[in-house]
Amino acid sequence: MQQPRGAAGGRGCALFPLLSILFVQGVPTVLSLEISADAHVRGYVGENIKLKCTFKSSSDVTDKLTIDWTYRPPSSSRTESIFHYQSFQYPTTAGTFRDRISWVGNVYKGDASISISKPTLKDNGTFSCAVKNPPDVYHNIPLTELTVTERGFGTMLSSVALLSILVFIPSAVVVILLLVRMGRKAAGVKKRSRSGYKKSSIEVSDDTDQEDNNDCMTRLCVRCAECLDSDYEDTY
Repeated sequence: MQQPRGAAGGRGCALFPLLSILFVQGVPTVLSLEISADAHVRGYVGENIKLKCTFKSSSDVTDKLTIDWTYRPPSSSRTESIFHYQSFQYPTTAGTFRDRISWVGNVYKGDASISISKPTLKDNGTFSCAVKNPPDVYHNIPLTELTVTERGFGTMLSSVALLSILVFIPSAVVVILLLVRMGRKAAGVKKRSRSGYKKSSIEVSDDTDQEDNNDCMTRLCVRCAECLDSDYEDTY
């Protein structure tokens, strides 16, 4: 009876290390990343285009974090690396995007965005953003379809209309307000003149002084004339 118990105990001791290994190795300790990017981006020839990519990680950002951007031309399975980040920025130095990729993100804010300068019609295609922040290495890889076009007449017209709204319309409103104010002021002057506008005491005193001066000059002229007449009569 003791032997079976010993055999059973031996089997239990043999299974324990196996259970320990399953407990440690059976469940991965890595965590998943959540990465988001715009599915479609539209840009214009010659105008900088931003490709936005953000990520969320349960682990703190360290110098092990890596970001990789790749590009695939339309109707092609060939992909090329255009940007790599690990503590420093490494934009591509060859290929179509040579010297045209700039880092505009901030890993400590969960931003892995880049910018394309001087885009052309040849830049159309699919871009992907991959982020790894060990131990978080499993994640989705979002794709962004970029469409680059020429600015048409309609777009230029809308820009002119926007400029008119921001500049010319406020100026026209100011001019109209000034004209209305001037018109009201002129109407007030006419109304006062029609209703018998009374002069102020200063204006009245000025007019009185002017009339007195005129009277004095008249009397002086009359006296001078009388003196001349009397002298003329005495000579005869």
